[in-house]
Amino acid sequence: MDKTKKVIPCLDCNLSKGKTELVKGKKFREVEAVGSPVEQVRKYCKQGADEIVVLDINATVEGRNTGVAAVEKIAAACSVPLSVGGGIKSLAEAKEIIGAGAAKVGINSAAVKNPELILQLSQKLGRNAVVSAIDAQKVRNTWSVFINAGTKDSGLDAVEWAKKVEQLGAGSILLTSIDRDGMQTGFDIALTKTVSEAVKIPVIASGGAGSLEDMYRVLAEGKASAVLGASVFHYGKLTVAQVKQYLQKKGLEVLQ
Repeated sequence: MDKTKKVIPCLDCNLSKGKTELVKGKKFREVEAVGSPVEQVRKYCKQGADEIVVLDINATVEGRNTGVAAVEKIAAACSVPLSVGGGIKSLAEAKEIIGAGAAKVGINSAAVKNPELILQLSQKLGRNAVVSAIDAQKVRNTWSVFINAGTKDSGLDAVEWAKKVEQLGAGSILLTSIDRDGMQTGFDIALTKTVSEAVKIPVIASGGAGSLEDMYRVLAEGKASAVLGASVFHYGKLTVAQVKQYLQKKGLEVLQ
């Protein structure tokens, strides 16, 4: 696996009913509008983002497809690989998102309900284009996979599910700690390390970025391949460039 660590801004969006709205919440709740995703994407690309993730967070709950027209607008402003997730339930929908300018598609709820979808996407689009999003929350003594925007416990063990999606052909895993999401109190190192050690594909750590040290620890101790941030970037607490400089000073390899 490539030892070079990536820094990836994430934009949670509301793309319903023609909207192109950047939003942010805490623990998948208390969601509020915080700006324009198109403007933010341009800014993050200039700062040196390695990739950008856009999640249409209401799509699954609202029972609709990802907002393709909005994805086209965002992709047009993006000069780095763009991953898009939220509401993708079929190969046809995934192809539509790729056609709109995304390099990768992220799937979560649909894959839990129909694991063979990962295999199908991997075979038709290529492994690198398939990101398995895993939203995990501590339930008793284990981490459980939650679906439908974090509202429903699937009953699946997050570590075992990570192994399964790798076998089915996912190219990477976007691992989000629901407990840490939006809290800026640090990543769930134990969760990230356990999943990272259980698979060979890259694991993107998500949920909890609050400081430069948080970013470093989840990569060094949590063994993630990439670190994802939202609130810290949206509210100007950190820039992508600052994170990369810090990681480099700490001895990690980063893309320039």
